[in-house]
Amino acid sequence: MHLNDIKRALISVTDKKGIVEFAQGLRSFGVEILSTGGTAAQLRKSGVPVTDVSDYTGFPEMMDGRLKTLHPKIHGGLLALRDNDAHMNALREHSIDLIDMVVINLYRFEDTVAKKGCTLEQAIENIDIGGPTMLRAASKNYRFVSVVTDPEDYEKILSEMKRTGGKISDATNFELAKKTFQLTARYDGAISNYLGLLSAESIEKRDFPDTFSCQFTKAQDLRYGENPHQKAAFYRETDPQLSALSNARQLQGKELSYNNIMDSDAAWQIVSDVPLPGVVIIKHANPCGAATSDGDMAEAFRKAMAGDPVSAFGGIVALNRPVDKRAAEELIKTFFEVIIAPGFASDAVEILGTKKNVRVLEIPASCSKRTAGYDFRRVMGGLLVQDRDMDEFDIRKAKIVTKRAPTEAEYQALDFAWRVVKHVKSNAIVYTTKDHLVGVGAGQMSRVDSVKIAKMKAILPTDGCVLGSDAFFPFRDGIDMANEAGITAIIEPGGSIKDDEVIQAADEHGLAMIFTGIRHFRH
Repeated sequence: MHLNDIKRALISVTDKKGIVEFAQGLRSFGVEILSTGGTAAQLRKSGVPVTDVSDYTGFPEMMDGRLKTLHPKIHGGLLALRDNDAHMNALREHSIDLIDMVVINLYRFEDTVAKKGCTLEQAIENIDIGGPTMLRAASKNYRFVSVVTDPEDYEKILSEMKRTGGKISDATNFELAKKTFQLTARYDGAISNYLGLLSAESIEKRDFPDTFSCQFTKAQDLRYGENPHQKAAFYRETDPQLSALSNARQLQGKELSYNNIMDSDAAWQIVSDVPLPGVVIIKHANPCGAATSDGDMAEAFRKAMAGDPVSAFGGIVALNRPVDKRAAEELIKTFFEVIIAPGFASDAVEILGTKKNVRVLEIPASCSKRTAGYDFRRVMGGLLVQDRDMDEFDIRKAKIVTKRAPTEAEYQALDFAWRVVKHVKSNAIVYTTKDHLVGVGAGQMSRVDSVKIAKMKAILPTDGCVLGSDAFFPFRDGIDMANEAGITAIIEPGGSIKDDEVIQAADEHGLAMIFTGIRHFRH
């Protein structure tokens, strides 16, 4: 293993977390420190000896800081191969010293352009040129130069230098270089995506960029994919505020499988759409149980289970409020693959701990951000990209199309049905009361079959329930069948060429029906 002496480091960071302590650690090994602007001022104020880059190069910063590190004395010192005599002779001929480490991090360009009122000019001025250029140069020459972009790596680097007397191995440098090129790829991708939304004729943003770049970080390798013969891994977005499975902390249980992750995501997305304290149970990406309560999570869970206790076995359960002792006592009565919630009381953790194989996931309350940019799906040879279906529809604004308007109790039930049916595979039909899911018809080729299956699957009485449909009814047969099941009110998008026939059927049966004008297909 080759070790590199660290004698000179260039430090220029936007994230100042831990930088003083790291610089002090480098100085303890006699490392000379070069720096720029605010970083140099902070280090100097903290008593760390530092040389300004402008003094080192003999060339002042200019053009409002656009030009400060783009200089042969910087890049020659980074790019020179130490085992190449011609390179070393060139350094001596031009009085260029070696730079053995660069410590640079980049401000997230995504955060810059996400600020309200950010103009194109402001975005352009926030594109870092010198930083990425030094990072690329140092990473290309990783055999001899250490490149540090993440404050989380400071302690690890100093520990290695303590073990080796101030040296860093080329193996460590290689890992740091990989991490750096991943960072610059993300940075350039964010700039490309932003500029790709604009055109030369107008700075009005388009909906989608010319090219689409995205980056995810591998969280873990999975035992296999959807099936045992498929290899798989889980990658996550790097947004610490996102209310999503990517930021969940696993408190106990086996590693998550591919299907666990798919179903857990579905469960969390549904329960997050329910404003009241609620519980959702998922099996094969569709809800088989869902209910709300006045805050009693144990009661909400019991109501969710009552909808389809057979299908619930081995499913995924998500709660949108913290799990207390009483809820935990109910949860362990049935085998679940995964339990997800925004928090767990200490006594609840102890109770769930008696079921060691159950995976318990906590999504921190600090993760409150719902939107996650684009929603996309791979197809052979391409990618489908769309906005996420995050519509918050006020059903009180839905169009009443029947002679009878919904009652207040029906409106409450229709609201719950509309929130749940949005997450069911199309063609989707749900029967609900105002606070629990009674029947589900999912993924059928004809809508009337979904209506029929929702009734067949219902264990609880369907008399007095309402019906939610993710898309319009093409014929009246679905309405006739819903009436036979005891449905009293229906919510659907409308838009069929036979809407009049469908409405007439509802009127004949004395049903209330409202049109949302919004469809929720889920393929």
